[in-house]
Amino acid sequence: MPIYEFRCQACRRRSTILVRSMTESISPTCPACGGNNLVRAVSSFAYHKSEKTRLEEAGSPFSPTPDYYKDPRNIGRWAEERLKSLGIDMYSEEYWNTFSEVREMIAEAREGEMPGSLKDIL
Repeated sequence: MPIYEFRCQACRRRSTILVRSMTESISPTCPACGGNNLVRAVSSFAYHKSEKTRLEEAGSPFSPTPDYYKDPRNIGRWAEERLKSLGIDMYSEEYWNTFSEVREMIAEAREGEMPGSLKDIL
């Protein structure tokens, strides 16, 4: 079921009309003034970036901008990259128990939750 947006030529208000079928002919009337001189308007839409694109645009965690760490997802990204650079795989069996709390904090950061110990600093 398509939803169309129209702009009334009399009162200039925008209205949304749900059409039950694409083949159904419609003769919309303005809910505000009752006018029938409506023209179809271009609807707004949302564009969501992929995680890969967002990370590429954020840049390297080793050369951050001043606001880089205000996004908690970047904190988790930095922690993972830093451990990798030190040769530590926190997901390996060897380090599984040692880094359980770190993995939990990174998972929360990926959901947009600022790690508790950093909330007071930022």
